Amino acid sequence: MANPLKCDFCPKPATVHLTKIVNNKVHKVDLCEECAQAKGVTDPSGFSLTDLLLTSSLDPESGTAGTGTCEQCGFTPADFKKHGRFGCPACYDAFKGLLEPMLDNMHKGVTHVGKVPRIALERKSLYDRLTKLELDLTDAVKSERYEEAARYRDEINQVKQAVGEKPAR
Repeated sequence: MANPLKCDFCPKPATVHLTKIVNNKVHKVDLCEECAQAKGVTDPSGFSLTDLLLTSSLDPESGTAGTGTCEQCGFTPADFKKHGRFGCPACYDAFKGLLEPMLDNMHKGVTHVGKVPRIALERKSLYDRLTKLELDLTDAVKSERYEEAARYRDEINQVKQAVGEKPAR
């Protein structure tokens, strides 16, 4: 089961989900029932999604968007909000406190693991196994453990066939 989205203003689960598209950019806000009522979402006459979007990244402790600045490029949280991207790689560390809650709401975790095709992983695993077997074979021959070396040689040939290389004789 997927993790429920958290409210953008408090740690409670979000039950109200708002989306606004402005200039082909999607802006989303997730709120719990209490924050939705406090922000006037339940009263359409006084509700402004734009105001809510501008305050959704506010620091809950201080009520401000934060005063931190990236030491490398001088980017501020307001710059990030305005442009939708960071100014340099150092911004990821400088704005970690702002970024991690957003990533946690959007993804399974906050660490990028990337994607690798299954076949590539299998091939890498075979090459890693082949490298280890060749080291073991060399060690067995040096130590004059010839029966063990023969088993390693046979296993190396099997792995090479699986990889598509010509087996050694």
